[in-house]
Amino acid sequence: MKITAAQLAHMLEGTLEGDPNATAQRPARIEEAVEGDFAFLDNPRYESYAYTTKASILLVSKAFQPVQPITATLIKVDDVRSCLAMLLQQFDPANQVNSPVISEHAFVHATVKLGIGTSIGAFSVVEEGAVVGKNCVIYPQVFIGRNARIGDNCRLYPGAKIHYDCHIGDSCTLHANAVIGSDGFGFAPQEDKTWKKVPQVGNVVLENEVEVGANTCIDRASLGSTIIHAGAKIDNLVHIAHNVEVGFNTVMAAQVGIAGSTKIGDNCLLGGQTGIAGHLTLADGTRTQAQSGLGSSVKEPGKALFGAPAIDYNDYVRSYVVFKQLPDLQRQVRALEKKIKELESK
Repeated sequence: MKITAAQLAHMLEGTLEGDPNATAQRPARIEEAVEGDFAFLDNPRYESYAYTTKASILLVSKAFQPVQPITATLIKVDDVRSCLAMLLQQFDPANQVNSPVISEHAFVHATVKLGIGTSIGAFSVVEEGAVVGKNCVIYPQVFIGRNARIGDNCRLYPGAKIHYDCHIGDSCTLHANAVIGSDGFGFAPQEDKTWKKVPQVGNVVLENEVEVGANTCIDRASLGSTIIHAGAKIDNLVHIAHNVEVGFNTVMAAQVGIAGSTKIGDNCLLGGQTGIAGHLTLADGTRTQAQSGLGSSVKEPGKALFGAPAIDYNDYVRSYVVFKQLPDLQRQVRALEKKIKELESK
């Protein structure tokens, strides 16, 4: 895809400085770009590259004021990151699909309802009673269980599994080997110390514009629904247990684990490997640093937490400074004790 600086500026509603006819064919990192690339600058630590980059076009903030000559044509925008995200969609190979086709090697039950423009790859299975909306891309080896419902404009990458009765909203993305509707972990202890399986008869509901990373598992509810509200973004290798509710636009990084029946608020940010116990409630805007562990509910909105068990972020940082000094503090205490004993003996 070849595009001119003038076209880019118009698309991004930005201000152009330089040659409007400069062209770019691909995105690149500012420190690696060559002629014919477009790059971006949104972090002051990389400003030095703006004066040495060989990129033909450079996307920068409107507040950026060069202190040296720049050879690249500049496009100044209000929000570099947001504009870059929109721009990269145009260059994303995943968005450049062929005409919709149902592979002859796919199995689609006769009762399935498929929307216009949907394609299904080889060795995918769509079971009885399922509904798949318009303009979906179902890659090879995807499984869609009976009576599952998939909205419009969804993208299911190879190996994704959607179990029976689960609902996926519009514009959702499931990356490779994501599992929606795996069995909730329900077992009842018996008098003889064995465990009896408790059937998990609920489902999973993903609302619109939810993205689920590779190898992430979202368990079906024991009763009712495990719910991921609209706009949530879930990274790779995350486990969300039965009857969990994840709020609007909440984001969680890799290896987060959420135990059953916990409710995560809206606009939360959960760092990698955060562990959250069951039957808790996290207020809107809760933020956890990586490897934090939560064993109690968070009632105050916008709280930042760190540690295991997690405490207030700033308290943890101050405590950690002391923790690192404990060996020195111990030596000082022993030295003081020795001096006290010497004084007492006199």
